[in-house]
Amino acid sequence: MAAVQWHSRERRYQAELQSSRLECVPVEFGDYHPLKSITVTDSKSRRGTRKGSTSSSSSSSSSVAPDPLSSMLDGTDPLSMFAAASSIETPSLSHSSSAGDLGRKRREEEVVGADFEPWSAKRGEILARFTTTEKLSINLFMGTDKGKAPSPGSSAVSEKVRTRLEELDDQEEGSQRELLNLSQQEYANRIEELNQSLKEAWATDQKVKALKIVIQCSKLLSDTSVIQFYPSKFVLITDILDTFGRLVYDRISSMCSADPQTLSDSFTAADVNDTAKETCLNWFFKIASIRELIPRLYVEAAILKCNRFLNKTGIQETLPRLTAMIRGIGDPLVAVYARAYLCRVGMEVAPQLKDSLNRNFFDLLSTFRQIHGDSVQNQLVLQHVEIPEYLTLYSPAIHWILQCVAYRAPDLLLTEMMERCKKLGNNALLLNSVMWAFRAEFVAARATDFIGMIKDCDEAGFPKHLLFGSLGRSLACADPPEAERLSILNEAWKVITKIRSPQDYIHCAEIWVEFTCRHFTKREVNTVLADIIKHLTPDRAFEDAYPLLQSVIQKILTYFHDFSVLFSMERFLPFLDMFQKDSVRVVVCRTIMEVFIKHQLEPTRDPVILNALLHVCKAMHDSVNALTLEDEKRSLSLLISGFIRMVWFGRDFEQQLSFCVEARATFCNLEPVLVQLIHTVNQLAMETRRMMRGNHSRKTAAFVRACAAYSFITIPSLSSIFCRLSLYLLSGQVALANQCLSQADAFFKAAVSLLPEVPRSISVEGKCRSSESLLLDFINNFFAMLLVVPDHPEHGVLYLVRGVLNMVQDYTWEDNSDAKVKVYISALPLLAAMSQETYLYSIPKVDSNETLYGGDPKFLTEINKLCETLISQVLDYLKTLGREEQTMRRQGSLSFSLFSSLLAHGDLRNNKLNQLAVNLWNLNHKHGCSDTRTSVRTLEYIKQQAQQPGMAHIADMVERLTLQSRT
Repeated sequence: MAAVQWHSRERRYQAELQSSRLECVPVEFGDYHPLKSITVTDSKSRRGTRKGSTSSSSSSSSSVAPDPLSSMLDGTDPLSMFAAASSIETPSLSHSSSAGDLGRKRREEEVVGADFEPWSAKRGEILARFTTTEKLSINLFMGTDKGKAPSPGSSAVSEKVRTRLEELDDQEEGSQRELLNLSQQEYANRIEELNQSLKEAWATDQKVKALKIVIQCSKLLSDTSVIQFYPSKFVLITDILDTFGRLVYDRISSMCSADPQTLSDSFTAADVNDTAKETCLNWFFKIASIRELIPRLYVEAAILKCNRFLNKTGIQETLPRLTAMIRGIGDPLVAVYARAYLCRVGMEVAPQLKDSLNRNFFDLLSTFRQIHGDSVQNQLVLQHVEIPEYLTLYSPAIHWILQCVAYRAPDLLLTEMMERCKKLGNNALLLNSVMWAFRAEFVAARATDFIGMIKDCDEAGFPKHLLFGSLGRSLACADPPEAERLSILNEAWKVITKIRSPQDYIHCAEIWVEFTCRHFTKREVNTVLADIIKHLTPDRAFEDAYPLLQSVIQKILTYFHDFSVLFSMERFLPFLDMFQKDSVRVVVCRTIMEVFIKHQLEPTRDPVILNALLHVCKAMHDSVNALTLEDEKRSLSLLISGFIRMVWFGRDFEQQLSFCVEARATFCNLEPVLVQLIHTVNQLAMETRRMMRGNHSRKTAAFVRACAAYSFITIPSLSSIFCRLSLYLLSGQVALANQCLSQADAFFKAAVSLLPEVPRSISVEGKCRSSESLLLDFINNFFAMLLVVPDHPEHGVLYLVRGVLNMVQDYTWEDNSDAKVKVYISALPLLAAMSQETYLYSIPKVDSNETLYGGDPKFLTEINKLCETLISQVLDYLKTLGREEQTMRRQGSLSFSLFSSLLAHGDLRNNKLNQLAVNLWNLNHKHGCSDTRTSVRTLEYIKQQAQQPGMAHIADMVERLTLQSRT
């Protein structure tokens, strides 16, 4: 192709803007609105219409569009199906049992609501709290099943019952195997194995074997040889009992009819057939034949729910009998847990029967004197267990019994229970459970009475600080009378502050911090913090109390959102200094910053807040090291950056810049924070310009130059090269907007100098990615800025543009990359815009090249020569692409890009330029690689332009532009 003489098209931007505006046409929307939900109508033809009648259709409309994600999740998800398939199922269980359980659960919730804490929520806490290092043992009957149930035709049912009763006798009189020297974990594993054995025996129709397992496990509950472990043992064994009770109930339920689904959740004994009733009675007879009290009691309680199959009042009659049976248990610890299990089962199957619950509680009160009897004392001496430790073993059981009794109970009943406690001499263990289990509102309203009862308690058996801890938990949930709050806090703290053990102290103090924060001012909270520091500083006791200390901080932050008040507490920062373990310290600091960012709505300049939060943020920053994960760095940077954004000194710009200088030195290891500081300083410079508009004094100019110097010094310390490039460009724009031409020139030259250092690939989220697209985006943005940047008088015409193009020329691009040519084509619109008499945009009070050169022919000649050079480079490259078939698509794409630039910015009245445009169009369509739709729309646009006045040369060109035909 011959050499081209470039001439830019003269542009009248305002006229073009007016001609391109859309015509305003009034539109009547009616009921239509683009954000209105879609209505989906589904019409189905009805069959069987009468002759002569038109086919009617039923339509269903929904105002909500169908959600494809919801439809995909309709039904059971695959993971749940897999879990159900992999679990142990018994052949006799009906597939509708899950639906029945759901129905039963719904029925129970009518009486027991969500405000009742279930046993499952307490199970894990008990297992974690009551542990032992002592060796444990399990005594198990290991006899064989010698009796098989005969066929129905060969024996009567009574013979079958007699045979199975004989098997149970064998079980009680047969050989036993004792598993000795088991650790706690081994013991738990063995119990779990027995639970699985129970399920397997049931699944293989070995019902007697299943019952043997349950009986033997129940016997373990009479063993208190390792008394510290008894609460956890109770949890493990009752899991097996629950499994057995569920299996028996579901088995009988499946026998009620041929179709189990016909048995409703509200069935009565009249709905149960004789076979199911006979089977149910058979189970109760088997259990009644168990000789020992404890297994007979527990196993019958486990299948208590089965009484529903026999008669309407079965459960109501059985509960009092089982309650009376517990009176025969001599060990008070065993008895209290038996009562707890009976109450638990009672709440599950008949929560409305409150009399049985109350009876168990009152029986419990009458047996308290046994705790101090000789048998218990001798046992504690043998096991080297102190009375306070022994009494804590009762807590889970008593807590549960009282929770059941107090649930939705009237205040009159709760008051009666309190009076009975007083008659026992204010038994501390019982009083502690009362405060745990009773409604928080009830306890809070009588907080002063409870304090009096606590004072009267004997501290030898149960420490008073535990009682105050229980009281504090209630007061954290409900408010006592306002007039009594201060006296309550004083009475409680008199006891708490005298606790000698640091761990006991902080456990109690942590509870009362919430009450203090909730009802009092910073003065009282500061006093509490000072007392905590006093108790935990000796011997570095705070190192063993980090979780509780973190809870103290969290509670304070929950109630104090005004950080000027928070940091005015003299002991708050010293309290933070106790977190000397780096990992814990960072977590606490993060918590503080999260609350600050969430609740600090207005920028602040309060020196108390700034100094304290700088201290907090510095602690987070100093925790960063070579092993810190990038996600952690990013998270910390976000918090610190959020703090920096909330610091604003108003018109005191110098103070703001000083803060940024200090922050740069403090947070130098976190690059996102440095980036935020640079943005803050640039914002400061622009704010200075806005406030000082019309009064651009030397002092203001000096300050803006100081801001520019801050950014110029800080940017090179960043490792991300594209971050540096974007900040150089942004800072240059800010400097130019403030008429600081030398500083702007320095930023732009620094950006140009940095371009050759851009690597061909960069790491993005741990993956290697090409940097080409990012580099092209930056160069295009840079070109847009260079339109208004005046040339430096000492560096020649268009020195920045030439610098970028020289870099592009020398840069090592990727193989088979068209990036260099794309930059050349992108430079043409910039050069065409620079040749206009009036630029498309400008910066106030900054003289661009349009003013400096004033349309000087020499300047325009330089632009035209540069454009011709670029076009020549592009054409040479297009020739090389046409030599190979696999590069022809790239040739067509680049030729169309150059054609578009010539059409938009070139003066096509020049014949050579006009012919070049036609040739590029034809080259784009030569190999059938062009986008037909784009070509058609472009040709329509050109035809429209040809109809404008003075566009005859365009009309002539249109006749030579043809679209390729596809067959």
